[in-house]
Amino acid sequence: MAEKYDYIIIGAGPAGLASAQYAARGGLKTLVLESGLVGGQVTQITELENYPGVYPAANGYDFMETMHNQAEEFGAEVKVAIVSSIDKSGDTFRVTAEKNVYESPYLCIATGAVHSKLNVPGESELIGKGVSYCATCDGPFFADKRIVVIGGGDSACSEAIYLSTISSNVKIVHRRDKFRAQKAVVDKMLSKGIEPVYNSVVKSINGTSKVESVTLKNVITEEETELICDGVFIFTGMVPQTDLVEMLPKDDSGYLLTDEEMQTAIPGLFVIGDVRSKSFRQVVTAVSDGAVAAHKVVELKNEK
Repeated sequence: MAEKYDYIIIGAGPAGLASAQYAARGGLKTLVLESGLVGGQVTQITELENYPGVYPAANGYDFMETMHNQAEEFGAEVKVAIVSSIDKSGDTFRVTAEKNVYESPYLCIATGAVHSKLNVPGESELIGKGVSYCATCDGPFFADKRIVVIGGGDSACSEAIYLSTISSNVKIVHRRDKFRAQKAVVDKMLSKGIEPVYNSVVKSINGTSKVESVTLKNVITEEETELICDGVFIFTGMVPQTDLVEMLPKDDSGYLLTDEEMQTAIPGLFVIGDVRSKSFRQVVTAVSDGAVAAHKVVELKNEK
C-alpha cells in the first residue's frame, strides 16, 4: 500500500529543504527523499560567507542542519532512501524507494549536480590516494604538503582559500588567462599567496601508490611541464543528476528546463536547484527555486 502525500521532493539539499519548509508551512503533507547526506554538497563548505543575513560566515554543515530541523519543525518528513523509479498514472506520481512506494499529485526533482571529472590518465586510479573532489573532506590529510587545485570558478577558488589554511604551498591551475569566479573570491584567494597557473590544462596525474605530480600543457604554447605535488583537488564544473527524469527537455549542458514557476513540461512535475537550467547556481538561488515551487504547489492544491 502506497503512502500518500500532497508533495514529494527528491533531494535534500538547500533547494529541497527550502521547498519542504515552505510547503509544510503552507499546510501540505510533505515528504523529502534523500539518497545520500541530508544537506547535500553545502555540508562540505567550511565558511558560507555570501548567504544574505548569515554573518559572520557559517559552517555549511551547521547551516544545512538548521534548514533540516526547520523543515521538520514545520511538519515535513525527511527520509534517507534511494529512489529507484518514478511513474505517473493519471494525476498521481508513484515514487519507489527501497521497496516503499509513495504517491503524490505533485513531485519535485531537487537532485542537484555532482563534480565533473577530468578523465585523464591517473585520475581514477589515484582517487583517495591524493586525488580529491572535496577540500574539507580530505584537505587535513595534506597539512604542509604541496597542493594543486584544478579549476577557475567559485568552487575552485573558495576551496583553494580553505586549503591555504592547511598548507602554504597551494597552486591553482586554470585553462584560461583569468578566473571565472566572482571578483571578491578571486581577490581573497590571491591575497592568500595562492599561486595561479594560467592557460594550462592537466594531461595526466602521475604516481603509483600516491600522487607524485601532474603533467600540465600550456594551451597557447602547447609546452608540457611536470608539477610536483602531493594532492590534486579537482573543481572543474558540475554534472546535473537527471537519471530519474531523462525524458524531460534539457539545455545544451544537460540541465533540466522549467518555466519561471519551476514547472516542467509534465503537469505536476517541478525541478529546482542545481539540476535546473539557469544562469547562476548558488545556495541563495537554490533556496529561491524551492520556495517558488512550493508556493506554486500550494496554489495549485488550493484551486482544486
